[in-house]
Amino acid sequence: MRASFPEDFLWGVATASYQIEGADLQEGKGPSIWSDFTYEPGRIDSGENGDIACDHYHRYLEDIELMTRLGVNSYRFSISWPRVFPEGRGQINQTGIDFYDRLIDELLKRSIRPVVTLYHWDLPLKLQERFNGWESREIRHYFGDYSSSMFSKFGDRVKLWITMNEPYCSSHVSYLWGEHAPGKRDLRISLSVAHNLLLSHGEAVKRFREEVRDGMIGLTNVSAFVEPASDSRADLRAARLYDQFVNGWFFETPITGEYPSELFSRFEIAGVSPTIEDEDMELISTPFDFWGVNYYTRNLVRSQESSVLGSEVVQGDLPKTEMGWEIYAEGLEGFLFKVFKEYGRKPIYVTENGIASKDALVDGNVDDGPRIDYLRKHFSAALNAIKGGVDLRGFFVWTMMDNFEWARGYSKRFGLVYVDFKNDLKRVPKKSFNYYRDFLRSL
Repeated sequence: MRASFPEDFLWGVATASYQIEGADLQEGKGPSIWSDFTYEPGRIDSGENGDIACDHYHRYLEDIELMTRLGVNSYRFSISWPRVFPEGRGQINQTGIDFYDRLIDELLKRSIRPVVTLYHWDLPLKLQERFNGWESREIRHYFGDYSSSMFSKFGDRVKLWITMNEPYCSSHVSYLWGEHAPGKRDLRISLSVAHNLLLSHGEAVKRFREEVRDGMIGLTNVSAFVEPASDSRADLRAARLYDQFVNGWFFETPITGEYPSELFSRFEIAGVSPTIEDEDMELISTPFDFWGVNYYTRNLVRSQESSVLGSEVVQGDLPKTEMGWEIYAEGLEGFLFKVFKEYGRKPIYVTENGIASKDALVDGNVDDGPRIDYLRKHFSAALNAIKGGVDLRGFFVWTMMDNFEWARGYSKRFGLVYVDFKNDLKRVPKKSFNYYRDFLRSL
């Protein structure tokens, strides 16, 4: 199967700064909203935090050696905004810059292409305290200045940039469902945050166009394949509204400069729609280069008129991952066609795809057969999309190693590498690591 993909296809793994780096509040790093959130009682399973995580900050050479053994040609990681700007702006933390310099240089030395995400949820706490972070329109200027600095520092070596990871999560999971930092529950605020995130994305793209001559920049979104629970008119409409909420709001708007009309009208009637000022939509729709698709599952939706969205997600009868998510590789193929045909016909990278499974270290080995089966099916789905004409250029497995899985703490394992959190963070490649390695060699 590997030989059927384009010769220059990017095969990689993906991580996020707060989930793996550790060294939180060390060597000049400022606190993020997660540094604060994890210490609030009841927020995180078992009261765990990312203070140490996988200690990648100190063990990055060991981790890059594992990537070299794996045989990937690219690595997607995020920069910790508070590690380089402890207060979000102003005085730079040179020690933090030096860390990413070393990381990037070592990757290139190993012929591994760095793919950088500017924002993967760890907002500097100082900005949250100063003006409520993403709730303020001012945040776009801070994000723009931070982005410009990163382009200046690393743009000579990094040629693929992602403005932000899953603004759906940074808004609704954080401000509507309250599961992620800062843990609020208010739809009006959540929609305002979503608007400010897209403004900030547009600002970063604008700065990129002004400052970088060689490279590409894109946006990575949650990508849920939405299906109605039945063929009833009510469920079909509910699925359409839900698709606009999860997908259309963040895929359609940066292309068209307009929010999905049916859903926006519903929010207007409810009195919760975001305030849109002159030139906002022009900034949001600043042309960018590619889409990042983070695909894990489908959402089966039925009508629920008492909900502001007019819908609710229900459980289907497909096999589930340890996260309770349905395994549906066909949804990846379908969603890739949807993105390519409906949202600008841009190049696409699968920037995350993977599975949490019940991994156990037994006699020094981890037999994670379900992950191998999952990856095999999703690689095949990606290939089918390419054969169907989709401009898919890369696939990043989530994730390189077991890590701090946000509100779930260390209870859910997505990694190709087992991390023994009770025994000096020892790294043990799983059976799926070997599968991916052999897949990449099978030319």
